[in-house]
Amino acid sequence: MPGRLLRTVCTGALAGVLTGVLALSTTVAGAAGAAAAPTDPTDSVGGLLTRLRTLYQETERASEAYNAADEALKKQAADTRKTGARLATARAALQKGRDEVGRLARQQYRSSGELSPYLGLLLSADPGEALDQRRLLARAARERAAAVARLQTAEKQADALAAASRTALERRTALLGGRKKQKETVEAKLREVERLLAGLSPDQLARLASLETQATAGAQSALLGSGALDGALDPTRTPSQAGGEALRFAVGQVGKPYEWGAEGPDTYDCSGLTQAAWAAAGRELPRTSQEQWETLPHVALTDLRPGDLVVYFPEATHIALYLGDGMVVHAPRPGARIKVSPIAANPLLGAVRPDPAARPLDTFAPPELPAGATDGADEGLSDEPAQPPEGSRAQAPAAPATDSR
Repeated sequence: MPGRLLRTVCTGALAGVLTGVLALSTTVAGAAGAAAAPTDPTDSVGGLLTRLRTLYQETERASEAYNAADEALKKQAADTRKTGARLATARAALQKGRDEVGRLARQQYRSSGELSPYLGLLLSADPGEALDQRRLLARAARERAAAVARLQTAEKQADALAAASRTALERRTALLGGRKKQKETVEAKLREVERLLAGLSPDQLARLASLETQATAGAQSALLGSGALDGALDPTRTPSQAGGEALRFAVGQVGKPYEWGAEGPDTYDCSGLTQAAWAAAGRELPRTSQEQWETLPHVALTDLRPGDLVVYFPEATHIALYLGDGMVVHAPRPGARIKVSPIAANPLLGAVRPDPAARPLDTFAPPELPAGATDGADEGLSDEPAQPPEGSRAQAPAAPATDSR
């Protein structure tokens, strides 16, 4: 199914379910004794769900922008250190050149009162010795010229590197300002989420979670019914060796809290989890979900195999690892913990494969999921973080194998 049509199906399913639950929540609120129907959609639980989803998406967009600025700042810091080291070397060479030219100038000054080479040759009792002296003087002159040329080159290099150092410092200052702005944006969005959730009663929170579950179930049903995942649902499909290792790592993080900007080992954001999972499998990925989407080879949803990365929202601001059987493991949103969710819990953009040339395994034992791995809100709408899964363990969905892209 073409990507645009697929996104239309998923988005339409979410919109349809959300419209229905919005009307339902308004009716329930009226039956509970509300004085009048709400005029602002955020006065209803369904409208609140829409507002929270928007806030979480905006938060994650700002979070990934912060990650990108932070990554650029790290690279810039490394470039600044290299430039500083090269500048120090150039300045040392410049000082050495100045010392050398000064020494040669002093030598020339001390010998300036001697006879000219030509007069010395005429008056010398030993013309051969005079010729040797002349050759020595000529060599000294060449050395002085070369020393002056080296000094001029060193001065130009030092000036260029000093300018590069100033540019690097200005770049670092700008990146620090951009990262600070993104950090403030994330924190402001989260404060608004906290304010909205703090004003809800336990009954409203329960209805909010119920509406989100209905919306996710409707989107998942629409996606499965569209046939877009038919190949990916093949129970015989297996990951590559690295994909299996990445998946086991990700499942091993289930229950750990989401924290924006975090790369582990105790907390993660969405792209921090996918990056760490594939790093554990020996494959370095870019830091942000947008970079992972832009730089990794794309794969059709029908060709998904476990370990592939599923990307969400038009701006690629969320990312997850495909588990198999239409499920993903991901770090959902602030206030939630790493968990297993239906693949359609968020609006799909597409999928990428970090190791497109790798062959699928002949056999693969899916990682076991902790009890409670699917519990909790898929979009981090709980006002309190879910408790870490504990107790008995359940078998993960059958992990499917791949077709070549």
